[in-house]
Amino acid sequence: MNKYNVLICLLLLSYPIGAQLNFSNVNTADVKFFKKMDSTVRAGTYEKITSILIAKDGNVLFEKYYNGNNVNSKHNTRSATKTMATLLTGIAIKKGFITSEKDKIFDYLKRTLPVANPDKRKLEITIEDVLTMSSALECDDNNTFSRGHEERMYLIEDWTKFYVNLPVRSYTFNPKPEELPYGRSFSYCSAGAATMAEVVEAAVGIKLDAFAKKHLFDPLGIRDYALDYTPQGMLNTAGGSEYKSRDFLKLIQLCLNKGKWNGKQLIPASWIAKASTPKVEAFEGMKYGYLFWLVDFGDKRKVKTFAMAGNGGNKIIACPELGLTVVLTATNYNNGRAHRYTSELMNKFIVPALIDMN
Repeated sequence: MNKYNVLICLLLLSYPIGAQLNFSNVNTADVKFFKKMDSTVRAGTYEKITSILIAKDGNVLFEKYYNGNNVNSKHNTRSATKTMATLLTGIAIKKGFITSEKDKIFDYLKRTLPVANPDKRKLEITIEDVLTMSSALECDDNNTFSRGHEERMYLIEDWTKFYVNLPVRSYTFNPKPEELPYGRSFSYCSAGAATMAEVVEAAVGIKLDAFAKKHLFDPLGIRDYALDYTPQGMLNTAGGSEYKSRDFLKLIQLCLNKGKWNGKQLIPASWIAKASTPKVEAFEGMKYGYLFWLVDFGDKRKVKTFAMAGNGGNKIIACPELGLTVVLTATNYNNGRAHRYTSELMNKFIVPALIDMN
């Protein structure tokens, strides 16, 4: 056993699972994969990487910032912060404000009953339908012709009304839900993710940003952030809020810890389990939970992960099998190579390093 593996063993024995992150030994170990990754990023092989943080069982092993960023920099990870809607929904369920993901969104959106394109099927849309991006509404950010494309939403003041007034979609060019593995048809929809803010806010009875601060940010010690809002002043759960990399690491470590932080159950473990298991086939080789992407990473050996992800190549990843959490932030926006770059960091360097440690 080399000196690095001895260090890891000592760390894991001394640091309890479910505790806050431990930064005391960051970057003290000589890991060939991490050294190679750092030099490759600094050489510019992977464009516009801004930070990389890696932790195993809560012990931070690697923390580096690039392209003018530092520990105090806040990062706009775009749609990666969609997953905040999932975490806040889980807390609302824990507190008894929402019964379950099977609740219908119109049980809460009483002011926004659809007036355009009326259809009784809309009234059956559940929270789970929205969190899995598989509702009956015609909304597809990957299709510029879609009535629900996010660029059309941004022109409207009331984003929730925009969403609920969409027509019911057809499956002319796609399989019907009943023909698919999980009985759902995926369609990437930022408008649905944005609508979840009003669903949860209506349920909890206070502004969603205040709810998030009290029940999520304060317990995690997240204090310096820049939230994004809709034109009507609703917390934007479609993306856009900015956090420090260490705070992103806290959020994903909380999920790896099954919702527990410093001995307190902030989010039900059962909710984290539901959110991070497959609910719909998103794309070939990629499944989707509740606003979590489910991806296998690795080179010679693949491991299962669940991740927050957004434009630019941003990824905030948990791998239960390896006790691994990772933050990869980047500003490579609207670049088709962006996610390939950060996926290669996982495949070539990070996962092999953690497998080698184990």
